[in-house]
Amino acid sequence: MPPRKSVPPATEAPQPTYTITELAAEFDITPRAIRFYEDMGLLEPGRKGRNRVYSPRDRTRLKLTLRGKRLGLALQEIKQLVDMYDSQASAAPQLRAFLAILAQHREQLEQQRHDIEVTLAEIQQHEKRCRALLSAA
Repeated sequence: MPPRKSVPPATEAPQPTYTITELAAEFDITPRAIRFYEDMGLLEPGRKGRNRVYSPRDRTRLKLTLRGKRLGLALQEIKQLVDMYDSQASAAPQLRAFLAILAQHREQLEQQRHDIEVTLAEIQQHEKRCRALLSAA
């Protein structure tokens, strides 16, 4: 039997990195949008020469930022929540803050829905009047 080769101790696999172009393509946004989020403090990429190098942490923060935008959150609210995501503390404060922000946005959206319903009812009345005037002419 041949002697066993010694296997070097397992080392941590290097984490993947992403370019601005890769993230822009993955999330269907422009590199300029990513740079804007960086300027707002939502992303903190490393540098390799003049190029930005984004970590899995940056990718997750970008994903959370875009999700927050879809929910109608302001960038400052998103930053607050994403910063809490990074903390090592319990998730309970983050979840409470998120629930409070969502409740506020739900209230705003319900008000907007009510306003839209009222406006649509007014439009229907105007349309009905116009049709009646046209049929009488």
